[in-house]
Amino acid sequence: MLSYQFTDNKGTFRVIDPENTSYLYFPIANETGMKSSVTPLLGGDCKMDQNSFVLQPVSSEDLHNNKVSRNFWCDIEGKGLWSATGMSMHQLSNQLTQKKEKTLLDAGMLYHTMYRVSDEYGIGSKILSFVPIEDNVEIMKVDIRNISNENLEFTATAAIPIYGRSADNIRDHRHVTSLLHRIETREYGVYVKPTFSFDERGHQKNEMTYYVAGCTGEGNKPEGFYPVVEEYIGEGGDFLRPTAILNKQQVVKKDCSLNGYEAMGAIQFERMVLRPQEECSFILLIGLDKDPDSIQEVIKRYDTVAKVEKAYNEMQRHWDKKKNVSIQTGDSKFNNFMQWVSFQPILRRIYGCSFLPHHDYGKGGRGWRDLWQDCLALTLMDPSGVREAICNNYAGVRMDGSNATIIGEKPGEFIADRNNITRVWMDHGFWPLVTTDLYIQQTGDLSILLEKVTYFKDKQIERGEAIDSNWNSFDSKCMMTEDGKVYEGSVLEHILLENLTAFYDVGDHNHMRLRGADWNDALDMANERGESVAFTAAYAGNFDTLTRLCKQLMLSGIDEVEIAEEILILLKQDVELYESVTQKKSLLKEYCEGSSKRISGKLRRVSLDELMNNLKQKAEWIKQHIRDNEWIEENQTETDNHGWFNGYYDNAGEKVEGLFEQGIRMMLTSQVFAIMSGTATSEQVKMMTNAADAYLYKAEVGGYRLNTDFKELKLNLGRMFGFAYGHKENGAVFSHMTVMYANALYKRGFVKEGYKAIETLYRQVSNAEVSKIYPGIPEYFNDKGRGMYHYLTGAASWLMLTVVTQMFGVRGLGGDLLIEPKLLNEQFNQAKTASISTIFAEHNLEVVLVNEADREYGEYQVAEVYVNDKLITEQDKVVINKEYCICKKEYIQSLVKEMSQQIKVILR
Repeated sequence: MLSYQFTDNKGTFRVIDPENTSYLYFPIANETGMKSSVTPLLGGDCKMDQNSFVLQPVSSEDLHNNKVSRNFWCDIEGKGLWSATGMSMHQLSNQLTQKKEKTLLDAGMLYHTMYRVSDEYGIGSKILSFVPIEDNVEIMKVDIRNISNENLEFTATAAIPIYGRSADNIRDHRHVTSLLHRIETREYGVYVKPTFSFDERGHQKNEMTYYVAGCTGEGNKPEGFYPVVEEYIGEGGDFLRPTAILNKQQVVKKDCSLNGYEAMGAIQFERMVLRPQEECSFILLIGLDKDPDSIQEVIKRYDTVAKVEKAYNEMQRHWDKKKNVSIQTGDSKFNNFMQWVSFQPILRRIYGCSFLPHHDYGKGGRGWRDLWQDCLALTLMDPSGVREAICNNYAGVRMDGSNATIIGEKPGEFIADRNNITRVWMDHGFWPLVTTDLYIQQTGDLSILLEKVTYFKDKQIERGEAIDSNWNSFDSKCMMTEDGKVYEGSVLEHILLENLTAFYDVGDHNHMRLRGADWNDALDMANERGESVAFTAAYAGNFDTLTRLCKQLMLSGIDEVEIAEEILILLKQDVELYESVTQKKSLLKEYCEGSSKRISGKLRRVSLDELMNNLKQKAEWIKQHIRDNEWIEENQTETDNHGWFNGYYDNAGEKVEGLFEQGIRMMLTSQVFAIMSGTATSEQVKMMTNAADAYLYKAEVGGYRLNTDFKELKLNLGRMFGFAYGHKENGAVFSHMTVMYANALYKRGFVKEGYKAIETLYRQVSNAEVSKIYPGIPEYFNDKGRGMYHYLTGAASWLMLTVVTQMFGVRGLGGDLLIEPKLLNEQFNQAKTASISTIFAEHNLEVVLVNEADREYGEYQVAEVYVNDKLITEQDKVVINKEYCICKKEYIQSLVKEMSQQIKVILR
């Protein structure tokens, strides 16, 4: 049964017998392109991208089906073959018995160390796996120790199959593509350079060389190689029982060429003798490079233990610096858990939404929604490059308010769709403003709203309803004016377009159309008549945010802004228009047709005061419309009424949620955005939390499930209803939406309810016997409470955002530092303190909250503020309110940047 212990305050953890839990994997990578996954038995894979896998791609089921691994054999005199990774037939047969070897895992930020001890063979191993920060190579340092009382004589052979091609070739011409292999043995290893690559790009000449190289810890070269799988495993053998080693076949020496076979990175070293308690080391390198000569340079950089340990220490320091946010509460496990959560957005920037065993879809990169949500965490951790990233991202917005769905590798590079499918996700216009507003409040940089940015242009026009037949892939991917110039509009204009076009894109019930789907990608079968009330409410919140930003611009001395002439039609302020589905659709069509191919380039000045009132009116109209038409109430008792909002209409135009013959139908997403946007009144929020606790909450599987069991295959709403209930989007505890539920509750002052959502998720992760995952937050927990699709989830960004800005209440307010703690009394430690270390205004800050009176949230108040132990009373530096304090931006900036600054807030 899986259990782990944290061994420091940096998230480092230890697991005994990790291989006794299935589906475990761990990421090791760098920011230059190398992406690997490694399992307790040293399985997993290694790659740079979809078309460049060094090791064979693995999905979650391959982790136990596959015999392929990073094996390391010791042929021990008088005893036979022993695998330092446990991947021998004999060792695997003993795994779940009393004869099982002792194993232990130590893992930290992108390093993985497996220990193994065999009393039977009198030998032990320690295998460190990591990726250095600069080179595209995975390093394995293998230490072998004689734990017996006698001399140990053995021959070591590393055995790592080299896949060397695209993931597409797993089922597409697997054998044929092996015929392309050109295999060479060099001084230190086996190199494979296929002549061609066969994949969806067609037949292309290959430039990539894949390799496995090795040496002893002192830099001594190998004795020889087994470079071909077929000869290594032999007739009747396999990777668990290779006949080449069993029969002590002669190795192939360097400078040997073999063509047209599956390649094997099997490297044999000279025979060694270890005295009792003596150990030796071996270094293995798994990598790829377009320049074969560079491979030799890489080998030289890591050809001794000292060099590897130096690279390992540099790697640790590198990732430590990336983690700019840490917390200290009364629960040390929660503090360490948050170390991993704050690191997960970094992992997603590296891996995208692909390239880990559960994430066996897509071809790398991130989608539109992922891009903006990952930026939330980046804004908190390292805001220095966020401004440029935000501006680059807005270049993916089309003039019709939709956007490119796939982000290219270069900044500001966008692709319409990897499958060239016209699809519009109706929620995509919501997320950019959330991130932009956070950035503005954290930095005070209102000027970003006036920054000029291009618009994306491709053949998709009129929000996916039509095709521009005159456009082709050789044309500019930027919107042009009628006189042939690239048009640029302000960031504010982009935001207005995303939200205003959504306002008019409505269905029969005057809520925004569901289109291809919203946040829930599995609501994908209601394109014609489906509506998302949930995200209609979310957009209402956006209109409120825009209203506030307009006011902030006015307070900064700006009275007017320029927008494209064509957009003015979207700013009509007419309640009669808002009430008419027909008129809304007609207006949107008129706008889209007039701006789909080229625009005039003429600008018009708009009063911010008028714009503010216009947006506020739209926000209020949406909220009231939802309150009047979508509220569902179920009376239980006078003190415990249940209520919730219907959040969707299906493709038949019918309400999705409510009281049905099959039972209660309720979806968490529908409640989240009604709460977050202010659509739900405080009285309604209380009833919604009652309903969520009654119908969605199940503590033993992680807390709040995404929906109740509809007991129907709803082909008129989405594929989610084809999933078994309790799995993925159909009723699993989906971490992302649960965390957003908590965030919304915190924002509305329902702190105990918000904490319950987060605390239950955290407890589920920590209960590794059930969740069966390493620390961090997974995409979801299934019906058995098992964590699924670990590491690469937007839930991490939102959990980090919620803990920092809501739970600890440390966030920006127009560039000032607002501290509004919402910690429960149980979260403080024995010294009645809790703290958070973060970056704000380019300063390293430690905010310490002292609950002097030992009071509960709602009872304690902010009494005093100390900066570096000095009481601050000046109003121009710090403003104190009962619930919060504000440290002025100018005061924060006056502090010394080179030193960490402590702000102590006394609560009484």
